[in-house]
Amino acid sequence: MKEIVASLEELETIVDYLNEVLPSNAVVFLRGDLAAGKTTLTQAIAKQRGITGDVTSPTFSLQHCYGDDLYHYDLYRLDHEAFMQMGLYEEFDKPGWHMVEWGSDALKTFLESAGYHVAMIEIEPAGDARKYRIID
Repeated sequence: MKEIVASLEELETIVDYLNEVLPSNAVVFLRGDLAAGKTTLTQAIAKQRGITGDVTSPTFSLQHCYGDDLYHYDLYRLDHEAFMQMGLYEEFDKPGWHMVEWGSDALKTFLESAGYHVAMIEIEPAGDARKYRIID
């Protein structure tokens, strides 16, 4: 586990660390309260990968794809059983990083047991910055 405190201007530090420790194919669970910075971190990752379009939370569409290897999910309104019934877990077979907001513990356990590389980033306020607890 690694803890890093970073402001918005220092998010590149978090992205650089993730590039060092995560394999090219990974499912990353983003945990934190509303407005904690989950989508903001995904925006920083997209920016570093040269993605210039808007990066927004896929709250109503469940998934956004950015480029060829960055996927962003918001599962807030979807429980584990519904996710599985829809077959969305098959999306994780696509090469790249899959950033998952509001993913359940049941989904995390399933993905780990199926052999996916799963990491977790817990985000919480720390004054004018955020504390990122990265569990890989």
